[in-house]
Amino acid sequence: MTNFMTRRSFHASVLALAAATATPALAQDAHLSIGMAAPITSLDPHEDSNSPNNATSRHIWDSLINRGGSAENKPQLATEWEIVDDTHWRFKLREGVSFHDGSAFDAEDVIASLIRARDKDSQAFAAYTRNIAQVTAEDPHTVLVETEVPDPMILNSLSRIRIISSEFTDATVADFENGPAAVGTGPFKLVSYTPGDRIELERNDDYFGGPADWSQVTLRLVPDNGGRLASLLAGDLDLIENLPAEGVDRVEGSDSLKVIRGQSTRLVYLGMDVSRDQTPFVTAKDGSPLDSNPFKDARVRKALLMAMNREAIVDRVMRKNGTVAHQYVAEGFFGHSENVEEVAYDPEGAKALLAEAGYPEGFALTIHGPSGRYVNDSEVVQAAGQMLARIGIDTKVEVMPWSVYSNNYSDGEYSLFLGSWGVNTGEVSNPALAVVAGRDAEKGTGRYNGGGIDVPEINELLDEATSTLEEEAREPLLQQVSELTFGETWLLPMHYENVVMGAKKGIEFTPRGDKYTLAYEVHGSTE
Repeated sequence: MTNFMTRRSFHASVLALAAATATPALAQDAHLSIGMAAPITSLDPHEDSNSPNNATSRHIWDSLINRGGSAENKPQLATEWEIVDDTHWRFKLREGVSFHDGSAFDAEDVIASLIRARDKDSQAFAAYTRNIAQVTAEDPHTVLVETEVPDPMILNSLSRIRIISSEFTDATVADFENGPAAVGTGPFKLVSYTPGDRIELERNDDYFGGPADWSQVTLRLVPDNGGRLASLLAGDLDLIENLPAEGVDRVEGSDSLKVIRGQSTRLVYLGMDVSRDQTPFVTAKDGSPLDSNPFKDARVRKALLMAMNREAIVDRVMRKNGTVAHQYVAEGFFGHSENVEEVAYDPEGAKALLAEAGYPEGFALTIHGPSGRYVNDSEVVQAAGQMLARIGIDTKVEVMPWSVYSNNYSDGEYSLFLGSWGVNTGEVSNPALAVVAGRDAEKGTGRYNGGGIDVPEINELLDEATSTLEEEAREPLLQQVSELTFGETWLLPMHYENVVMGAKKGIEFTPRGDKYTLAYEVHGSTE
């Protein structure tokens, strides 16, 4: 895997893009309705970084780099780029591009967007902007990005940052959500946004990549599995995310519908509070406080993983719409280590480890999770609770809407919780920097480290790996990160999600590894 290209391959990519866009998409007068499985939390493209937000924003705004469905870097607002030296990258910008309001795109918009994303109070994109020292314009269509240290992931990082008009650098979240600032260069224009319900879009007929197939698009926010399936069956939706397992047979048996399947790189895991001396949702069985936080003991953490019958969860709870996970990425991906132990289901061994750690009778806890964010997420949490009960841990389960849960778990409010990360880069540094690296606002690490993990050796390896440009030297560092993370069971890996969607038979869509559903990649007919 490579994270940067030679200049020859840049030009080849540009030629390929030109060939791909030489024949415009069928600009039909047609409406597409997509049932999204998770709500978004903001239309401000720099306010909150999560998959639903990031996928939605791609309809309206472009980035310098287009991250493809297989995690490949392709030209978008930048047509080519080069490494000037270890800490300077030069990007040539696409000329003749306009924002939806008719204003011209140029280097000032790139500078304003990258600095806004870096300096925003929410720090949601800090993991991607932390190394950006400054951005300067060499001319109206050339920018120079200077990084604090050599950054092998800069192209991936820049693919995450949407380019807004410099006119809206100081715009508020409300300005984006109410429409005035929601002006991009992307394939669709915002018509309206109804929080918790829908986003209405219209085609940008002047899009530089060619017009999308659909003149109008509705992104319906339907986190309820049953509601999403019912709307597809009734013909109210043309394509839905996360087709529930109980609906697969009904869709496959329909004359007008079909199932679309694909693979994703999304890791689902259980996280634990390993930072506090006493954790709020763990007690003795009689409800009295424990003297210490049991999750600080590696034996307890491993016992919890041994209690998880992950094969059964994938088979019965996920209805085979997943694959058991043992580390950040599966075999064949960058940073996967053959040295990570694949911990087997062993409830008796788990009980023995609890006894060895000083909890022969177990303890009591509450496990928290979202409802409607990940595939069968609340059912996975319930199953995990039942499995913990079998090794003597009295377990309560609390699930809540993603809008309530998301900030709470990433801010470290829970003791044991369900988490997930879409490994969109296909390599280890992306999830590790977000969910395992120590929290450091200045460095932009650990923003979603809800367990308060802070292991100096992991942090040092990540620092070195993310400043090493040579792939041959970088991969062993990331393999060590995997070995330390899962060898000491700082996270409990559960499974990788598969992609299962439902659609009208005339719809054509290739699922992406990042699980983004992008209307401009949907083709065919809804008739």
